[in-house]
Amino acid sequence: MRSATAAPAGAAVPVRVAHAGRLRGELRLPGDKSITHRALILAAFADGVSTIAGASDGLDCRATAACLAALGAEVPLLGGEPGRVTWRVRSGGPGSWREPAGVLDCANSGTTLRLLAGALAGRPFRSILDGDASLRRRPLARIIEPLRLMGATLFAPGPDPHPPLTVVGHAPLRSTSYRVPVLSAQVKSAILLAGLGAEGRTAVVEPVVTRDHTERMLRARGVRVGQRQVEAGSEVSVEGGGIVRAVDERVPGDISGAAFWLVAGAAHPDAELTIRGCGVNPTRRAIIDILLAMGAEIEVRPAAGEPAGVTVGAAGADAAAAEEPVADLVVRSSELHAVDLGPDDVARAIDEIPVLAVAAACARGTTRFRGAGELRHKESDRLAGIATGLAAFGAEVALDGDDLAIGGARPLRGAAVTTRGDHRFAMAFAVAGLIADGVTIIDDAASAAVSYPAFFDDVERVRA
Repeated sequence: MRSATAAPAGAAVPVRVAHAGRLRGELRLPGDKSITHRALILAAFADGVSTIAGASDGLDCRATAACLAALGAEVPLLGGEPGRVTWRVRSGGPGSWREPAGVLDCANSGTTLRLLAGALAGRPFRSILDGDASLRRRPLARIIEPLRLMGATLFAPGPDPHPPLTVVGHAPLRSTSYRVPVLSAQVKSAILLAGLGAEGRTAVVEPVVTRDHTERMLRARGVRVGQRQVEAGSEVSVEGGGIVRAVDERVPGDISGAAFWLVAGAAHPDAELTIRGCGVNPTRRAIIDILLAMGAEIEVRPAAGEPAGVTVGAAGADAAAAEEPVADLVVRSSELHAVDLGPDDVARAIDEIPVLAVAAACARGTTRFRGAGELRHKESDRLAGIATGLAAFGAEVALDGDDLAIGGARPLRGAAVTTRGDHRFAMAFAVAGLIADGVTIIDDAASAAVSYPAFFDDVERVRA
């Protein structure tokens, strides 16, 4: 069994995380996974060469790159360090995409599958998107319905469709105006990518604005993107048939990766951590806002040595609209208190809820996560995984339907916990292990490589 060091990808490797007497240090995060996926796909939409620096090389993003290569793009990885690499994409645009010779393997990546389904809806050939056992449990109806409305043919097995997903594209697609029934930036992005191959204006209406990386990146590449408030919420639209420009891009650090260190620094009794070059997009910073509401001491500083905007190649108003704000974050030991989070709060911080649950277990009072049912449809049933994992640490946990309550009155103790093959549990439970008394044994450190390959190396570095 390994101590808290990096584990090789592809095999379940148990890891021991001992209580840390103090936490100190500077951290550089892996490239933002959400942005990397979108940058790779949009580079394949462009006619030319795009360079994506500071990008994620986690297993999810590697799956996207491999799928694009199978569709005819050249996607070499030029090098870098774990978590921050440079991809170069050469493509003749979607008109040069070819029907894949085999199944497109999305591995564990729901983002890969959903975004590529939208991208392939406007291509006049047949594709099959599949993945691992975890991905095969992810729901697909939410993307099948709008893409069918646009004229593509999609089908998947079962009355509640799950992968594998077959996409028979149609060119051109019909434009549509679609109100999303479930808040999901992936669904919104899939429809917008399909809209690039539609005649006229394609619009998506969502009651609460989800992460807007796709909109920013489309503007940077010369695509006309509209945004306005409507009675039902926020509407974003694209005009079909436009040219997607090739650009060079620098990806900021992943705020979802920063979340683990923000919670570790705030919840540990003797901690001060500095996180360099983190993306602080307003649609992604819910983790910061929620921790501040819990009493966390977090400073947001101008990024030292980072570009003000991560996109190079756009001009004028497009460049300003495309910029991803970047900052350095400093977090110190704090007296945390409970908060009450509703469905909109949960939706805005959906990827960070597992580690926010660890913060709740260290806070005074009872924190409630209400309307969190979407967590059941992630890489694992995260509601059940949070409840089981934190109970093993000795936390007071109550799960009632899709509502989760966590009492923070009890000190945590080291435990043997399972990640369910979910990278966010591997990292969230490691954070709990740094705070808890004794030693924590995590059954699968390797799963962290999906998004943060060097995470367990960083665990050892900051405990020094």
